[in-house]
Amino acid sequence: MKRKPDLLWVLVVLFSLGVVTTGYTQSLWERQNDASVNVTQQP
Repeated sequence: MKRKPDLLWVLVVLFSLGVVTTGYTQSLWERQNDASVNVTQQP
């Protein structure tokens, strides 16, 4: 009989995935904003 994973471990995995994905998207947004600022500030 297979043992079901504990609800706590499922929540921990989901939370860690959420933290990783939000950090990744934030870094992408910062890079995109920096690129657009550099383009608009050029004379």
